[in-house]
Amino acid sequence: MNNGNSPNGDVDPGVSIRNGPVEEMDVDTPQVNGNTNGKRKSRGSLTNGKSYKEASSSEEDDKPLSKRRRTSQQAKKAQANSDSDLDDVPLAVTKPPKATAAQIGESSDSDTPLTAKLIKEKKVIEKAAEKEARTIRNQEKKATGGKRKQAVKEESDDDVPLAKKKAPARKAANGVKKDESDSDAPIIKKKQPVKTKVKAESTAPAKKGKGKVKKEEETEQDREAEEEEDEYRWWEDPTKGDGTKKWTTLEHNGVVFPPEYEPLPSHVKLIYDGIPVTLHKDAEEVATFYGSMLNSTHNVENPTFNKNFFEDFTAILDKTGHGKDKNGNTVKIKSFEKCNFKPIFEYFDAERAKKKALPAAEKKALKAAKDEAEAPYMYCMWDGRKQKVGNFRVEPPGLFRGRGEHPKTGKVKKRVLPEQVTINIGKEAKVPEPPAGHQWKEIKHDQEGTWLAMWQENINGAYKYVMLAANSDIKGQSDYKKFEKARELKKHIDRIRKDYQRDLKSEKMVDRQRATAIYLIDQFALRAGNEKGEDEADTVGCCSLKFQHVTLKPPNTVIFDFLGKDSIRFYDEVKVDQQVFKNLKIFKKAPKGENDDIFDRLTTSALNKHLNSYMPGLTAKVFRTYNASWTMARLLKEMKSSGTIAEKVKDYNNANREVAILCNHKRTVTASHANSIEKMQEKINGLRYQVWRTKQMMIDVDSKIKKKKGAEYFELPEELDQDWVKAHQESLVEEKRQQIRKKFEKDNEKLKAEGEKEMKPKELEERLEVADELEAKFKKENKTGKVEAEGKGPTVEKFEAQIDKLNQRIENMRIQMEDKEDNKEVALGTSKINYIDPRLTVVFSKKFNVPIEKFFSKTLREKFDWAIKSVDENWEF
Repeated sequence: MNNGNSPNGDVDPGVSIRNGPVEEMDVDTPQVNGNTNGKRKSRGSLTNGKSYKEASSSEEDDKPLSKRRRTSQQAKKAQANSDSDLDDVPLAVTKPPKATAAQIGESSDSDTPLTAKLIKEKKVIEKAAEKEARTIRNQEKKATGGKRKQAVKEESDDDVPLAKKKAPARKAANGVKKDESDSDAPIIKKKQPVKTKVKAESTAPAKKGKGKVKKEEETEQDREAEEEEDEYRWWEDPTKGDGTKKWTTLEHNGVVFPPEYEPLPSHVKLIYDGIPVTLHKDAEEVATFYGSMLNSTHNVENPTFNKNFFEDFTAILDKTGHGKDKNGNTVKIKSFEKCNFKPIFEYFDAERAKKKALPAAEKKALKAAKDEAEAPYMYCMWDGRKQKVGNFRVEPPGLFRGRGEHPKTGKVKKRVLPEQVTINIGKEAKVPEPPAGHQWKEIKHDQEGTWLAMWQENINGAYKYVMLAANSDIKGQSDYKKFEKARELKKHIDRIRKDYQRDLKSEKMVDRQRATAIYLIDQFALRAGNEKGEDEADTVGCCSLKFQHVTLKPPNTVIFDFLGKDSIRFYDEVKVDQQVFKNLKIFKKAPKGENDDIFDRLTTSALNKHLNSYMPGLTAKVFRTYNASWTMARLLKEMKSSGTIAEKVKDYNNANREVAILCNHKRTVTASHANSIEKMQEKINGLRYQVWRTKQMMIDVDSKIKKKKGAEYFELPEELDQDWVKAHQESLVEEKRQQIRKKFEKDNEKLKAEGEKEMKPKELEERLEVADELEAKFKKENKTGKVEAEGKGPTVEKFEAQIDKLNQRIENMRIQMEDKEDNKEVALGTSKINYIDPRLTVVFSKKFNVPIEKFFSKTLREKFDWAIKSVDENWEF
C-alpha cells in the first residue's frame, strides 16, 4: 500500500500525531489461541504446554529467523507474506509525515507547515550530530598520535582497561557481533555476567587512594572558604565526587514530624444512616481525611478512590469498635453510601476560612514562629560546609491520591513514627534526639549515601529519603553529571544509530528486538520501562509494552496507548520506518495475545548493558536529555533574536516548543487553559478601553485634534460594544472599592502593631467616596459621550506618551497570549527543567541580553546556580 510519499510507502519518522483521531482502519487484529479452524492445537503440542515466551526463549532463541519452526502451512504463508521483502526495504528515509496545524501549534495560513519545517530541521540536526561525532573522534584520534583511541572513556582513572570492556562491541562484516557469544541466549542466562561486570566496575574506583587524599584536602579548603564567605565553585573541578565516598563529615538535626491529631469538637460528628456517631480517635482521624476534602470532586467522585478509602476505614473501625450513638450503643458502619461526611467538611471549611481571614500581621507572626521552630532542621553541615536540606518534614498522614489512574488512590497513608526512621550521620557527630518517648529505628554512617534520613511508606512500600535541597552542591553535581553524560553521548550517537538501523534486519530475534526498542527510545522519547509487581500501578515503558498497548495501522503508523510514568496515559500516533513497522508486526504475531510482551526477548537491564558497551554509564534515559539538549543547541546556534524582551522570550519559547515537538515532550491541554486565555484577552481589552478613554481626553484638551488625526483614530474598537463598556466600568469601580478596603485594613493593622488607636469605620466610608465618584464619572461619560481630561496640566503630548506606553503593554500581552496558546499542548517546563541543559538557557540569556529571571524562577535559579555562573554566551553543548 502506497501512502503517496514514496514508491514503497516509506516516510520520515520523528514527529508524532499525539491525541489524533482514531478512526476505522485496517489493522492487524489479535489472533486467538482457540481452535477456530481446527489447526491451532498443533501449536500447543509443539511447545509442550509452555507459553509462547517460554518456548521461544528457551528452544528457538539461538536460531536464525529463517530457520524457526512453522507449525502449519497457514502459518508458513502468513510468515512468507509479511517477511518476503524484509531485506529489500531501504533503511534510508526521505519524506516527512503529515500532521495538522492544530496538533503542532502552527498558524493555518502558514505557507510552509511547521511540521514540514521541523522534519527538515530534524534531519539537518541529526546529520549535524553524526558529523560532530565523527569530528570529535577524529580530533581525539589525532591527539593520540594516530593510534586508535578507545571508543569510550571515563574522566576518572580506572584500573580496568577500557579496551577490554569494549571488546563485545566489535562486529563482523555481516553485522552480527562475534564476540558477544551470549547475544542469542535466553535472557535468564545473561543475568550473571551482568551482575559480575557491575560489581567489578563499581569497586574499581575504590582502589584509588589518591582520590581520598584529594578529597580531604578539598574539605579543608572548603572550611576556609566558608569562614571567608567565598563561593565554592565545585563545577570547576569536575573530578570531585566521582568516587563512591560522598562525604567525610556530616551533621544535622534529624526530621520534623507532623503535629499529633487534635480530635474534633464534640458537636462535629460523622453521620451514619442519619445517626451522629462518636468514633475512636484513630478512626475519627481517618474520617477527617475524607471529610476535609469533599470539595476535591476529582477524588471523591472516583469509584476507586472511594472503594480503597472505605476498605481502609472499615479495617480501622473493626479494630476500634466502630461508632457509638448518643446513648452509647454500638453503630456498625458497613455501607459507604450511608456515611455523611458533610458536618466534618463544613467544620474544616470554616477553619480554612478563619485562617485565610486572619490579619496579615497575625499570619506573619505565625509564619515567623513556624520558621523559628524549623530553623535547626533547614541546614546541615556537609564536609564542613553549610548546606540547605530539602524535604526535612515527614509527610503527615492522609489519603493517597497518586497521579493518573493509580490503583491505590484513596488508601490511608499511615502516620510515620520515629521507630520507622533511619538516620544517616557522621560517626563523630551528635545523633539528633528523637521525640520524647520514642527512638530511631537505626543510626547509620553511610558515606556512600547522599541521604540524611529514610523510612518506608505503607502504600507502595517505597523508601522516602531526606535529601539536600536542589541548590546544594550535591544536587547541583548530580544535575551537572547528568547533562555532561548527555554531552558525552554526542561522540557516539552516529555509531549507535548506524548499528540499530542495521540490526533492525538482524537474523537474531534478540538483536532485532533490541534495535527496534532503541529506535523507539531515540526517535520518540519512550521511557525504557521496568517490570512492576502485582500490587503496583500497571505502568509500562518501551521494554515492557504489552500486546494491547501497540496498534498497527498500515502502511507504517503505530499507535501507542498505555499508562506511562505516574500512571498518566501515554497516547501517541507516530509514523515509523517501514522496517520498524514490519518488526512490530512480527513481534505481535500469533500465538501472542493480550498481556503478552511485545519485546519478549528484551529487558531494561539487557538493553542498558548493550548501551553501556558504547559508553560507560549510557542508559536509555540519557537519550531524552541528549536529544532535547542537542536539538536546542542547534536551534540556538542559528538563532537571531531581536526586539523587546517579550519578543526575545517568545523566540526562546518557540525554540523550546520545537524541541518539545521533535522530542515528543507533549501534554494534554489543561482544563483551565481556555479560561486563562479568556482572562488575558479581557486584560488586553481593558487596556484598549483605557487607550480609547485617553484619546477622548485629547479631544477635551484640543477640540481640533479630531479633525487633524481623523475620526477613525478616536473610534471605540468594534469588539468593545456598549454592554461590554458598562460591565467593564462596573468591574473597575468594584476593583477600586476592594483596593480601598484592603488598604484600610492594612493601615489599621499597622496602627495596632505600633500600639496606636485604630481608625473608625467612618474613615473607610470617607475613603470609599473615591470609588463612588468614579462610578458617577462613568455614568456621566456614558450619558454625554465625552471624557474629561484627568491629571495635572493635561496636554495632548502627555496623552500621546501615555497611549504609546499602553500600546506597548498591549503588544507585550498579545505576545504572551500567543505564546501561551502556542504552547498549550507542549510541556515547555518539562523540557526546560529536566531535559534541556540549563547552560543553553544561560547562553541565550547572555547572548541576547535577556534577564535570566525571565526563564528561571527563584527556585530554579538556585537549582541551576552552577549553570548560571559557569558559562558565557560562547559556551557550546
